[in-house]
Amino acid sequence: MTAIALQTVAPTIEPSHAEMANAVRFLAIDAVEKAKSGHPGMPMGMADVATVLYRHFLKFDPADPCWPDRDRFVLSAGHGSMLLYALLHLTGYEAVTLDQLKSFRQWGSNTPGHPEYGHTPGVETTTGPLGQGLATAVGMALAERMMNARYGDGLVDHFTYVISGDGCLMEGLSHEAISLAGHLRLNRLIVLFDDNGISIDGTTQLACSDDQLARFAASGWATCRIDGHDPAAIEQAIAAARTSYHPSLIACRTTIGFGSPGRQGSEKAHGAPLGAEEIAKTRAALDWPHQPFEIPADVSTGWRAIGARGHAAREAWKERARRLTSDGRSACHDALNRKLPAAYAAAMAAVIAQLAKDGPAIATRQASQRVIDAIALALPNLLGGSADLTHSNLTRAKTQTPVMPDAMDGNYIHYGVREHAMAAAMNGIALHGGFIPYGGTFLAFADYSRPAIRLAALMGIRVIHVMTHDSIGLGEDGPTHQPVEHLASLRAIPNLLVFRPADAVETAEAWDCALRAETQPSVLCLSRQALPAFRREASKENRVGRGAYVVAEPDGGRDVTLIATGSEVAIVLTAAKLLAAEGVRAAVVSAPCFDLFRKQGPDYRAEVLGSAPRIGVDAAIEGDWARWLGEDGEFVGMTGFGASAPAEVLYREFGITPAAVADAAMRGIIRARAS
Repeated sequence: MTAIALQTVAPTIEPSHAEMANAVRFLAIDAVEKAKSGHPGMPMGMADVATVLYRHFLKFDPADPCWPDRDRFVLSAGHGSMLLYALLHLTGYEAVTLDQLKSFRQWGSNTPGHPEYGHTPGVETTTGPLGQGLATAVGMALAERMMNARYGDGLVDHFTYVISGDGCLMEGLSHEAISLAGHLRLNRLIVLFDDNGISIDGTTQLACSDDQLARFAASGWATCRIDGHDPAAIEQAIAAARTSYHPSLIACRTTIGFGSPGRQGSEKAHGAPLGAEEIAKTRAALDWPHQPFEIPADVSTGWRAIGARGHAAREAWKERARRLTSDGRSACHDALNRKLPAAYAAAMAAVIAQLAKDGPAIATRQASQRVIDAIALALPNLLGGSADLTHSNLTRAKTQTPVMPDAMDGNYIHYGVREHAMAAAMNGIALHGGFIPYGGTFLAFADYSRPAIRLAALMGIRVIHVMTHDSIGLGEDGPTHQPVEHLASLRAIPNLLVFRPADAVETAEAWDCALRAETQPSVLCLSRQALPAFRREASKENRVGRGAYVVAEPDGGRDVTLIATGSEVAIVLTAAKLLAAEGVRAAVVSAPCFDLFRKQGPDYRAEVLGSAPRIGVDAAIEGDWARWLGEDGEFVGMTGFGASAPAEVLYREFGITPAAVADAAMRGIIRARAS
């Protein structure tokens, strides 16, 4: 009998948890030190939690960072960005190389100071302003549950994880966000709270004595507290949270700057490099005898194996998606790829044609409701909502049904009086994919939504804000509700489309522009009061899409150009008639969107503006009107706050009338002739 020689294979020794977590810690330490700038303390403190999350739970595939059924991981405490960048590098995201880590916070790198969506693959949302990441994650978790209700577990079955710090939970936005999430029972949302008791000024006890677990529990969350440096406890807590019927808060007791003998547990570890001497002591304390940016081969292999784990799940998902029926595949494909379905264009064209034919003298908020009613069925991924102002904003279509904890297949969200959270959640919904979110409030409350609007503009995502009661024209509610500075402040945000339509047709065209703007958020500023119709023909071109256009051109050339937005277009049309009676030739320009007009070519802008003196009219402060009016121009509008009185009285008393516009035109003509 011949003996068979057995080949002995050395057993593969898997790296320990400590080694895996220390790889994250020291990449963060080394990158911050090289940049001489950054926040090492949070990555050092939360490395254990993040390692357990990625090693045992997170579903993702670095080969396809945008795979629709991946778990979402949001670093709400965005100052700790090196935690995320280290994880992305270690798990194999091609764009986050070791050289990119060495270029942390430098010009042109993929590793900016705070995570930026669209800039670094694997970053789910732009974070930095505290609390915004947490509130955005609520929108992501809501979108997941709603998509699951439509397409089932086979296509939509993932979690949203958030790392938040004390700062995120101190921000008032967090209260609105956790209240909304608890009410809707978003049980796929798991918040990992970096409960280290330290803020920039020092211990959190200087400013805050909240019982965070009690606060979250009062809003309907499942809560627990664990040792954030005990991998077994972390794993057990996350596993339990994944089976909860409620959103979950896991308070992870951690030590900021963990492992640094001279900095750990102190605010000194928060926002500055450790320094060469302290880093050497930390390497010794954590038994990490490796050079800066050096990762042992077995640890690197272990992390890459974690990154490769999701490939099979992604391929299985793709196969399930291919098996959909043709109708289901088309609807799902349109939703996930953020495309307007084929039926949309015809529905929008029909409503524009009908509004042009009817010429209704209605408020633009009413015109907006007609548009929503007309397109809702043709646009099944349109997701509406309002911050407790549905019947004032007129944002709900007749066919829309509410989203409720036990009815996630709806398409209208009652956000409650939570403008901050509504705006941030809409960002999360848009980022998740599957829906085009819009939400309503009063324009005077735009500042409640402004931080999230700014982030939407920075990220380049399609979110639509319907903001009604857009001027002193709302009347008796008075200056607290009359937005006078808000148009100017919103127009100042880069990459934000601010529309102020002047009649029903312009309102529909503004909606069309907003829906087609896949890489820009929009604000629709709509009137409370009825406005006369002046667009009585449906043009083949979306004229609002040019930003500004000539409404009336006098024969024989111009003596003056009158430019207005929204309700004031009717005023300048009347002013043009007054001037015509005096032999003055006035052109009228409607300028519903300065942002789009700015993008037009110089020839088109010159054609619209003309060379004659220009008068600008807005029931708001001047803002950047001077750019369009030139040296001989004049602005007619507000110079301070409004007052409580009927709208017609306010326009008269504040001097925004046809006669006042005509007088300004005459002054402009005189100035031009004198010069």
